[in-house]
Amino acid sequence: MIFDYRKATSPADVEADICIIGAGAAGLAIAWSFLGSQVNVCVVEGGGLDADMRNQALFEGSSVGVPEFDPGASRLRAFGGTCNLWGRGCIPLANLAARDWVPHSGWPIGFADLEPHYVRARTFCGLESHDFNEDSFLTPSSRKTLPFDGDSLVHKTFASSPMIFGQAYRTEFDRAANITVLLHANLLELEALPSGAAVRQARIGTLDGHRGVIRARHFVLACGGIENARLLLSSNSVRPNGLGNDHDLVGRYFMDHPSGKLGALYTADPEAVIRPYDRNVPKGKPQAHPEICLSDEAQREHRILSGRVRPFAFQEPVPEGLQALRDLRAIMRARRNHDNWEIKARVCGRKNGEPDYIANARPSEDDIASLTLRAGLGAADIAKAFGRKLTRKPTVKTERVDLVGYFEQVPNHDSRITLGEERDALGLRKVSVDWRLTELDRHTYRTAAKLFGAEMARVSKGEFRPEPWLEEENGVPQVFGTSHHMGTTRMADAPELGVVDRNCQVHGIGNLHIAGSSVFPTGSWAFPTFTIIALSLRLAEQLRMRLEQAAPFLG
Repeated sequence: MIFDYRKATSPADVEADICIIGAGAAGLAIAWSFLGSQVNVCVVEGGGLDADMRNQALFEGSSVGVPEFDPGASRLRAFGGTCNLWGRGCIPLANLAARDWVPHSGWPIGFADLEPHYVRARTFCGLESHDFNEDSFLTPSSRKTLPFDGDSLVHKTFASSPMIFGQAYRTEFDRAANITVLLHANLLELEALPSGAAVRQARIGTLDGHRGVIRARHFVLACGGIENARLLLSSNSVRPNGLGNDHDLVGRYFMDHPSGKLGALYTADPEAVIRPYDRNVPKGKPQAHPEICLSDEAQREHRILSGRVRPFAFQEPVPEGLQALRDLRAIMRARRNHDNWEIKARVCGRKNGEPDYIANARPSEDDIASLTLRAGLGAADIAKAFGRKLTRKPTVKTERVDLVGYFEQVPNHDSRITLGEERDALGLRKVSVDWRLTELDRHTYRTAAKLFGAEMARVSKGEFRPEPWLEEENGVPQVFGTSHHMGTTRMADAPELGVVDRNCQVHGIGNLHIAGSSVFPTGSWAFPTFTIIALSLRLAEQLRMRLEQAAPFLG
């Protein structure tokens, strides 16, 4: 059942077999795997069914690294998590093996360990009809892709999930007798036994002062790459440095998928470059899309990280009437789909890696009256655009194609999440993000831009012009994060090398586990959600076996 923890009808204290902190993709996938079972699960979610300003403020923090990173604008605090806004792209993760040119690379598990859980993840994501292999889905694209020679660039296919998890599974959780979901309940601390060998209980509370505890046989942190680290560091009443942090690894190796414009492609037929990668697929077509990726051979030869590029149309100046109509439709669509769309617009403003001229052009609600008037005055522009669309031409002519890159990041010991001195409304210390890139990251951007640009210019009979920062010897990378937070509680067999073991249990703490991309040792270029879900279902299977065998001693 789903309860609002702020209300008197909600249980103050809870006893459960499993306590899951976080109701994003990871937490919901674990709870989903226990639906209708004899296992009692309590899911603790700090937000409500939708985002609101007061809860969202609990994610605020500071940035001390380069590039700058805004922790408050890259996550959503609500039931379903940031996947309320996700791009829905699913693809298995590649590059799990160690690479001698990538420091700290290599997972302690391989594709064979994840494959059966990827199969179940397809069901959770509504993708049962899509087959896959080690690093791609096998569903054919609905459009013919560019004919690369395969030496440097290849195509990988991702499947597009139809699911928004918080909406799709809300009714099931609300009806489940063995699942208790507490909304607006925030974790204050995981209290450990005096020995530190197990978690005794979770202290939770609301912004209005309601407090309680959850006692469970097993605890799972599933709050994302930033918050998992923050909550471990904040749980320091027994271990002054925080839980799982005996080797000063909690919060370290923080990664994202850096993204930035690599340059512009000028060609006589830009639509031939853009159309194969347009994700607006007609109804009835396979919901699978190709990505333009660096080949494994190119990565080895040039000793670079993995990456992909997406072509964006840079259009000639959009007629005023047509732009007004576009902006008006964007506002009305956002208001229709989201109760608090301003928060979601801020969080997902650049989630698709759009260039600045797209990402920064979103109008505010105050513009509605003005936009309506401008759209009316520009009726001729709109009619002309509609006529072009009827003849299957773009509504506005494309001037050039911008190539935007998305890259794997080096696992860097000094790229980290720590606790700042400022405290939030719950009294917890806010995060401080020190996001850092290495010379290998920068080498990857420079080399990849040449590889992507040269091959795409060849197949399109065009010219590629790289961005100036890529040609400057000490140019500052013009990249930003894509809300794919990874690595802060990395997986390793030895506690000196990672926070969790290969089964996602925190080293040295018998009943504390971590779900989500914070356990990723490396991130490839791939969208992380599909692997997050597979790892979560794998963890759920481990928990099921542990519960069947014996309960840990909690004192």
